Amino acid sequence: MQQINKNELYKQMIDKLEKFKPKNWKDIDDILMQIKMPAQSRQVNGSNAFPEEIKNGIAFITYDYGIDGVSIEISKYAMSLQNFVFKNTEPKIHFIGGDFYPQAETVIKPEWKRFQLNGSNGWGKWENAFWYNQLFIDEMPQNSKQSENLAVEIWKQAVSLSKRLGKYLAKNNIHLLIPVNVCSNPGNLALGLCIPLVAELMDLYVLNSNHDYYWEGGKPESEKKQGEISGPRDHFFRNYDNHEFFSFFEKLYPWDGTKWIQTNINKLQSDKLIEKYNFDPQKVFELATSISNDFFTNYTREDVKSVRLRMAHILSDGHPLIHPKPVKEHLENLKLWMAAQKPVVCAYSENLVLDPTTDDTIYLLQPTRVIGRKRIKKDIELIAALLHHQDFRDEFDNNPKKQIVLHITGPVPIEHQHDLEIILNTFIEVCDKLPKSVSNRLFLAFSVGTEEHSVFPEKGLKRLYIHDIYQLATAIVFPSETEGRGLPIVESSAGGVPIICSRYFPVEVFDGVVGKTMDEEEQIKYTLFPEGEFSEEFLNTVTDLLLYPEKNKTVNEHNRKAVKKRYSEAVMDANLQDLLTKINM
Repeated sequence: MQQINKNELYKQMIDKLEKFKPKNWKDIDDILMQIKMPAQSRQVNGSNAFPEEIKNGIAFITYDYGIDGVSIEISKYAMSLQNFVFKNTEPKIHFIGGDFYPQAETVIKPEWKRFQLNGSNGWGKWENAFWYNQLFIDEMPQNSKQSENLAVEIWKQAVSLSKRLGKYLAKNNIHLLIPVNVCSNPGNLALGLCIPLVAELMDLYVLNSNHDYYWEGGKPESEKKQGEISGPRDHFFRNYDNHEFFSFFEKLYPWDGTKWIQTNINKLQSDKLIEKYNFDPQKVFELATSISNDFFTNYTREDVKSVRLRMAHILSDGHPLIHPKPVKEHLENLKLWMAAQKPVVCAYSENLVLDPTTDDTIYLLQPTRVIGRKRIKKDIELIAALLHHQDFRDEFDNNPKKQIVLHITGPVPIEHQHDLEIILNTFIEVCDKLPKSVSNRLFLAFSVGTEEHSVFPEKGLKRLYIHDIYQLATAIVFPSETEGRGLPIVESSAGGVPIICSRYFPVEVFDGVVGKTMDEEEQIKYTLFPEGEFSEEFLNTVTDLLLYPEKNKTVNEHNRKAVKKRYSEAVMDANLQDLLTKINM
């Protein structure tokens, strides 16, 4: 059947959207069911090829682009598509989002096009969380005026987004839309509604990529067992008893369109879509990550010093030595810092100097954003425990040049300022209990996703990339509470850097990442962050990792080989190419 021109479909979409006048959530639900394309007879594509029209244009859409895990994964997907869809031709790849932060320059290639869709950012950045709070924090009783008004408002915003998004897709003749995490993690309900509206009315192929779901770490109060603690995503069920709203909400996250396939980052997510939400198993898949070949580079001691020197210039605004800011002063001015979020290093006292390139620097790296569920506070508690552990403390006391840097690489989402305050206050509490001769050798670094500085060219310094960032570390710390995948485990292992991590929730996902049931040669070896007190055995192990890193050399090499076998770029290309054939069935 001949396809209608995208510009014509866009005009038809505008006409239809203008005619709909929903008054409540049920009306919007009914509209979705009206516009949903009917199921087609599924035919096996004998050529095992993806639809040719995809070559006209492919667009990714997410809330915003920076240096976070989702942005990095999108970059990998785009590079893979460039390898086989646009082989030897100009890549018609588009990035659509509510914001493009400066850090996005590190993940978005110059040849990939960008379109800023105003009003599509999420959480606290969706009109300062005004609508988000009304939907998921405040009570919204069924059949109330408040509920009806919110439905009308969300529809209005969705139509506005649809008009602007549809116009861009039509202008660029885009046939494949790849939403990433916007149809599974509800940071902006208007955007979550916009995407099915546009996809159905403009006859788009959709490869829906889901990293996190609202139900992971969340459930309604009625389903909690007695004494069960709150989950980090319980708020999405705040208006679970508003049945009209929640019925619509469940259909949207994710939308089960005829020309849609769902890709998840672990099997647990896929099983839930199929078993609980009745998705067709032929339209639900997993897509593993890939690790750049650059991660497998062998770094010498001099290379590591070079990486630390370049990071020192970033953290010190262009100088090789860092003059840390007193942590209490930083805490007092935190609101101002949150607005700009420039790299900073904190210390307990004034007038200290930090040179991270010395051999006496123990460098702990947490390659995540500052979010409560990442449990960065546990890193500081680990440092405190080590400094009260005899073998480690002896080395620290006997060598007055020994110092510890805890470096968090990602930015702080505006809605997580309180989580940063907890980290800074914990650091102060730990330092208060130590002699100044010790506390003045502890440092907290925040690079907020920055990987270069304006002085680099004049000093002959090369910019840093994510694979370089890992080489800063003596060890990676990753005590996260819940993850959809847990990329730092894979990336640190590829880089030959030991990792200290928690067995996060869901434990099945953690076990899958480390390859618990696989042959030993494919398993990632790690040091487990305990959930309770730090045992003597654990502290002995960490002491060896940090003071005598050469002891872990054999394990590091094993992990590199295991990751290369499971997560190479070639594996990603093959998996993604196979997925695109599925949307043509």
